[in-house]
Parts: sequence; structure tokens; C-alpha cells
Amino acid sequence: MVDALAEGLLQRYGEGERDLGDVTVLLPTRRACRSLTDAFLRRSEGRALLLPRIQPLGETDETESAFSLDEEPAGGIADLPPAIPDLARRLALCRLILASSRDGERKPAGAALLAGALGDLLDEVQTEQLDFAALENLVESDLAAHWQVTLEFLRILTDHWPAALDEFGCLDPSARRNALLDALARRWAGNPPAGPVIAAGSTGSIPATAALLDVIARLPEGTVILPGLDVELTEDDRRAIGPTHPQYGMLRLLDRLGMEPKDVCTWSAGLESACPAERIALIRAALRPPRGDGQRPEKLDLEPALAGVSVVACPGPQEEAGVIALALREALETPGRTAALVTPDRPLARRVAAELRRWDIEIDDSAGRPLATTPVGAFLRLTSDCIAQKAAPVPLLAMLKHPLASGGMAAAEFRANVRSLEMAVLRGPRPDAGLDAIIENLNGQENPDEALLRWLTRIASMAKPFATLADGATKAPVAALLDAHLTFAERLAATDERPGDHRLWTGEDGEAAAGFVSELRDASGQFSEIDGDDYPAFFDVLMRGRVVRPRYGAHPRLHIWGLLEARLQHADLVVMGGLNEGTWPVEPAADPWMSRPMRLRFGLPPAERRIGLSAHDFTQHFCAEQVLITRAARIGGTPTVPARWLLRLENTLQATGGDGAVRRLHGGKAGNLLAWQEKINDPGITAPVNRPAPTPPLRARPRRLSVTQIETWMRDPYAIFARHILKLEPLESLDADPGAADRGTMIHEALDGFVREFPGQLPDDMRSALIGFGERAFGRALAQPGVWAFWWPRYLTIVDWFAGQEALYRQSVSATSTEVRGSLEIDGPGGPFRLIAKADRVDRLRDGTLAIVDYKTGAAPGKNDVTLGFAPQLPLEAAIARQGGFENVAAAPVSCLEFWRLTGGDPAGERIAAGDDLESLAREALEGLEQLVARFDDPQTPYLSRPNAGKAPRFSDYEHLARVQEWSVVDSGGDE
Repeated sequence: MVDALAEGLLQRYGEGERDLGDVTVLLPTRRACRSLTDAFLRRSEGRALLLPRIQPLGETDETESAFSLDEEPAGGIADLPPAIPDLARRLALCRLILASSRDGERKPAGAALLAGALGDLLDEVQTEQLDFAALENLVESDLAAHWQVTLEFLRILTDHWPAALDEFGCLDPSARRNALLDALARRWAGNPPAGPVIAAGSTGSIPATAALLDVIARLPEGTVILPGLDVELTEDDRRAIGPTHPQYGMLRLLDRLGMEPKDVCTWSAGLESACPAERIALIRAALRPPRGDGQRPEKLDLEPALAGVSVVACPGPQEEAGVIALALREALETPGRTAALVTPDRPLARRVAAELRRWDIEIDDSAGRPLATTPVGAFLRLTSDCIAQKAAPVPLLAMLKHPLASGGMAAAEFRANVRSLEMAVLRGPRPDAGLDAIIENLNGQENPDEALLRWLTRIASMAKPFATLADGATKAPVAALLDAHLTFAERLAATDERPGDHRLWTGEDGEAAAGFVSELRDASGQFSEIDGDDYPAFFDVLMRGRVVRPRYGAHPRLHIWGLLEARLQHADLVVMGGLNEGTWPVEPAADPWMSRPMRLRFGLPPAERRIGLSAHDFTQHFCAEQVLITRAARIGGTPTVPARWLLRLENTLQATGGDGAVRRLHGGKAGNLLAWQEKINDPGITAPVNRPAPTPPLRARPRRLSVTQIETWMRDPYAIFARHILKLEPLESLDADPGAADRGTMIHEALDGFVREFPGQLPDDMRSALIGFGERAFGRALAQPGVWAFWWPRYLTIVDWFAGQEALYRQSVSATSTEVRGSLEIDGPGGPFRLIAKADRVDRLRDGTLAIVDYKTGAAPGKNDVTLGFAPQLPLEAAIARQGGFENVAAAPVSCLEFWRLTGGDPAGERIAAGDDLESLAREALEGLEQLVARFDDPQTPYLSRPNAGKAPRFSDYEHLARVQEWSVVDSGGDE
């Protein structure tokens, strides 16, 4: 830990012949350097102190500035070419990938993703100091054809990339780091520095770093401090250790130095250890390689070993985040106490940060926040996506409803226009593509809103330059597309008081976004033209990986660290979160370029080496002063497996201390945290909501309903209350795909058009005629892939069935009418009540009676529901027909009531009789309606929601308003 390092340096150089200012300290990361500075402040208790030169080994720019001297000979550090910027390298690789593709098989966004993967391969190969020329010998010419294709693709790196780098006059970052460290090692080997050099915290996993550590270890005043080396490893242990063991990396470094663990002395700082020696013995025993001699593990003193260690297995990720947040919040109760969450699980880190905000605590997260999810990053992506999708309703509203969108107006006025536009045009089926088409749609409405038209026209004029360039019909330079995109974003972000550039490019996320687009503009000059409609996805891919790190405002005593950032860090409480297999350690990802045997033959390290580094991180943090280990037992409903180190720890406890030791690990503080987490969101007393039972006054109750609404009135009176008394109409969905109701409407319209066109003599080619009417009814919906692929083939099947049935049915029909309106008046206690209907089809048969047909594209009601009155539509229509209530249809008995079920499946259609005794059905339906009217004319009769659960409608637009899910499980009536 940095405190031990600082104390040791003070003891050695604080008051002797050597001064601290003469010492050079090399640490793995910039964050570790800052932590060592803080440790000196703690150890010196605030007195003035001349610090050593503290430099990171991982950040080559700072290392270079520290060790590049004016008197350095030619060919040294100062003469190294600069590192190529990340975005410039990615675009250059992307250009080479696109040039190697045939007939435009790759799009720029896909090429950018590939370029990122190629950049990772470049870094890995150069880090390991390998030669790409060895790729040629990896695969036999007659084997693994797909690997041959891969290696052919990798010629981009072997044949073309060196020349591209020369054009830039740059080096790859990894190659430059290697050259920098190599130059430093050569200089120090030939001319040792005057003062002491101490390299601490590095395990030498990078060969160039290992070589420098080798040189430092041989300097007259050089020291290499290995973090957490187990000097008690036996020769048998060393032989059994593999890449997944925490000591593997340091043992490799010792082999390079020609040393054994027993030859390494301890860095004694005179500080009391953060954890007891018994805990170190416990973790050493838990992770020791398996022995083949059957020897039982040594006896361990578990009480001091487990003091300050707790493990919490939480039900799920949200509970885990709550437990961690409580532990961190509790740490703040002690003045000066620090706490940190160490985890590779980014979703868990975000959840913990969100949980802490309930106490107005902003935690310092070392990983930062992805630029794409910040307000400015999201706004740039939304403006690009809206133009790419030609102002489709969802992306258009997402852009216009973003807090940064104002269009040169006051925010409140702008939002009001957006809401008006949504209701006027964007609800329901998608309008034609483009803002101009939406303007035309709005302009074509009856009594169009002129102010709204002017506003939308101004927005369209802002977007037009970008939309013209981003059209798929044209190619444009990336720089031109970027400039048009940013100009549109700035104009849209402007308010009536502030210009858009002042709003976009300020703040931490704005500055990060400005840096990104500036770098992209500089790098895009060497990129060829692309299709305009490829730009949005290309821009989105390039933004990935960019992060925003807050400079201030986070709590000074709480931290979230990734595994790399946490090395050498100090905190009084260390929470290790996400201890599940696949999370910590992270599951080794499949290499997109080489198989495992190919990687080994090429010289790349095995993927398991990263597991060894994660194991080392685990052991180091396990030895903190106070440790809390958390995991989620289930994620997404799927059981998880504890991390292998946690299992080995519990197995060791079981073997040495039995069940009691394991319970001790999971008890005490761990149990309290989980109980607190369960209670923190518990409201205490809950008051279940009751089933709604409104009783509006008689004057507000409806006096006119349709035959289909009568069924709703019986099954779900609350829906009638919401629609006809509260006057609440359901909103159509945004960019709505035609649903089942739309499909039924289209099929009804097609069949109605056919029957209306041919009420007497049928055409010779009924199928062609029906297809023509279907094409007109489906209209623009046929352009939708789902409609064309699924609905239209079913309609064609319906056509074949309907043509056959219609020819037979017409033999008994003398006259036919479609979409016939009718009504019937009933005297109720509250006054006249009018029943209205629109029958799909009313036919007069040759015997003078009437037939009523209802087309059903969904499920038809069962005969039992019709008989019992729960599906009264056709019986009520029969009652209207008997009394001559249908327009242009004389009164007559009804001899046929049928549902024609049209599914297009197997069978394609079906004729279903509504009942047997139609005279009784009609009479009983009318009597039932009279009783229903009388009942609801009583002001005390409530409009209940779903009074009979067994007869409730399958779907209702008002279920959420009635809060059915809340009361149905506790309703005292037991209906649900």
C-alpha cells in the first residue's frame, strides 16, 4: 500500500544523507502517483516536505517529460516520433479496411468497429514485442480455410499499416511506449542516475516494463518493490502455479531477474499491518495450488483472520447496490474514514452511485461516464439519428424533447409546440419520410395550426443542409457532414437568450464533446467520402469509448475504482463488489483474430493471464483493514456462480473451521446490511387501493351506446365511465405499426368494398377483384415489411375462402347491404336511451327474412357467451332489424345470425352461427338491455372495474387507469 511505501521512504531518506528530493519513484498509474502524494501528506501530518520525483510508468507522455534531458544523445527519448492519436489511427485503419472491401461490402460504421479491434490487436502484439511476420506460419495452407481468410485480412497490418504510419510521422502508442521504456533502460544501464530509483507496484506483465525493472533492480541504488509477493512459496508450489494464480506474474518477473521468492527481502516501514497476519495466512492457504500428497491444510486461527471481513450474498444486483451504498454511507459517520468500491462491474458501479444520491452524495467514479450517455453526447447522437431516420416520429420527438433543444425560442414555448406537433401528426401510423412531408401532412389537415406550421418550417430549414448531405443518394466528405451536423445541433440548441454553441460546448460533458469533435474533424481530412446515410452510425461508433470524468464535486472520502485504478490505493473500508464468475474474474473473451493455439504459437500470452491479475487484485484488497465482499445470487432471474476465489476461501474455512467459520463470514455485519437494505425502501404501512366504484350523477351517465359498447358495459363498466363520462380517449401509439384492429379494419374495408361494388351479379374473376380491393384497403401499409410478409399472404388465403363461400351464400340472397347504420330507442327510468349499431352486412334472403353477418378477424364469441348475454352484439342487431331500425332495410324476421371468422390460417375462414333460437335470442337480448339501462339509471349503481373476472375483456385501454394490477390481488370480493 502507498502508506507503507511513503513511510519506508521517509525512514530511509527523510533525515539521512540522502534527501527525498533525490529519489525517483515509479508507479504503475497516474492515480497511484496522486495517492502516494496523499500518503506523504498523511505521514508527515501536514508539515512541509520536499517530495521525491513520482512518475507513472503507464502514461508515456509524463514518463517522457520526466526523463527526457537536453543533453541526451541523438536517437534517445527526445528523438522519438509522437504517438498517433487514437481517433486518427482508428480512421486510418478504417480507411484501409474500406479500401480492402469488395463492392462496398463493408459500411463505415462496421469498418470503424473492425478498426477498433485491429487497434487492440496492434497494441497487444506490440506490447508483447512480437513481429507480425510470424503470422504467415500460423496456419497450414490446406487447413482452416476461415483462418486463412482472417490472416489474409490481417495483411492490412503487415503490408499497409507501416506505410500509413510513416505518412503520419508517428508511432503506435504501444510501440512508442516500448521504445521509450527501452531507451530509458539503455540510458540507465549505461549511465545510472545519481539518486535512488524505486519502482513499486508493478508486476512486469508488460515485457518492456519488465526489462526496465530488470535494469532498475541492478542499479547501485535501485529497488523494485513487488506488491503482495508470497515469499513462503515452496518449490512444489512454484511448479504448480499456472497463469490464473495471483503469484504467477511476479514469479515470471523473478525468473527474469534470476531470483527466487526467498531471496526477496521485506519492505519494512515500521507500520502496523492493515490486516492481521492470520488473514494473510488464510488467503495464502485458500489460493495455494492443490497438493497431490493428500496432506490436510494447516490449522488456522480463524477468529482474528475473519475480524473485519464480511461476505453478503444479495438476492439481485439492485439489492447488492443498496447494500454497498449503505456500507459506504456508514463509513462517513466516522470523521476522516475513507471507503471505496472496487469492481469491474460497471452496471453495479452506476447503481451504487445512483443509490448514494438518495443522501445527496456524489461519489468519485474512476471510470467516468460514457460521453454518449451525457446530455451533450446524447443530443449529438439524437440529432444525427433523427436525420438518418428521415424524421421518423420516435427519433424526431426524442430529439425535440431533449432538454438542450430550443430552436431559438424560450424552452416552455418550444415544448408546447413539440406537444402540439405530436398530437397533430405523429400519433398513429408513420407519416411520409422527412420533415417536409410532415409539414405537408399538417398543412393538409382541416383548419391547420398556422403558428405550428411556421415553427416546424423553421426547424426544417435548420435541418435542411444536414439532411441534404446525409441523404443516401449522395456522397460527402466526413468533415462536411460533421460540420453540417454540428451547425444543425448548435442552431437547434439555441434559446431566445443564449446561442447554441454557448449551451453545447460548456460544462464537463460539453468540453469533452468539443474535444471529440475537434479531434474527429482534424482526423477526418484524410478520410474518403462516404454515403451520407452512413454518417450517423459512423459518428455513433466513433463516440463509443469516450468518457467524461468530473473534475470536482465528488465526495473526497468515497471512491469507485476499477481493478487497475485500485492498485496501490488506500481506503479504510474496501468493498469488493460483483464477486461472481464471469464478472470478477471477467470471462476471457473469444479472440476475433486467432484461436487459442494460434495465439500461443504466435507468442501472445494466454487469456487466463488476466484471471491471474484479477486474482492478485483480489488478494491485495482482501488484506485491507476492513473488507466487505458482495455478490448477487441472481442476475436477470438466472442463478450465478460465486467467484472461484470466494469458493476456495469458503472451502478452506469449511476444512479448517467447519460450518461455524463459514457462517461467521456471512454473518454479523453482513446480515445487518442486508436487513437494512430490505427496510430502507419499506414504506411501513401499506394501504391497498380498492377496486374503483365511481357513482356519477344520473345527468352525467351516457344515454346512447353502440351494440359493441353494450358488451363492454356488461364486462367492464369502468371503461364506459372513463370514455363516456370522463371523456378520456386513448392516445394512438407513436409510429404505430398496424395492429390487430388495423388489420381487421383493412380486411373489413376490402370485403365491404367488394360487396358494395357487386351487390347483385358477382364478377367472373372474384379473386382478382378481391385482391384489387385489398390493395386499395391496405394502401401504404403494404410497404411495411411485417404487413407484406405476414398479413398480405393471409389476406390472399382469406380471398380464396371468401370467394368460394360468397358464391354459395349469394344463391339464397336477394339483396345485400353493407356497413348499415341502425338504432333503437328504449324507455328507461332516467329517460330515453338510444342503442345504435353499424352492421357489417345485412342481407335480405329470398324467403323475405334477414341475415346479419359480422366479420371477425380475431376470435369469435362462443355460443355460450351469446346465449348468456355476454356477447350481445348480433342478438341486439337482430332486435333492431325486427323493428325496422336499420337504414333502408324494412323490418323483417331474422333467420340467420353468423360470425364469419377470417384468419387466413388453417382453416382460412369459418362461418359460425350465433345461436339456434334467434327469435328468443333477440328478445332476451333486448330485455337484458332494458334491465341493464334500468340498473345504471340508479344513481347508486357504481361503474365497477371488471365486476366478473371470468368475463372481463381480454384487453382494455383503461386497465392502468383502474389500477387493476394493484387491487386485483387483494380485492375482498375475490373476483380476481
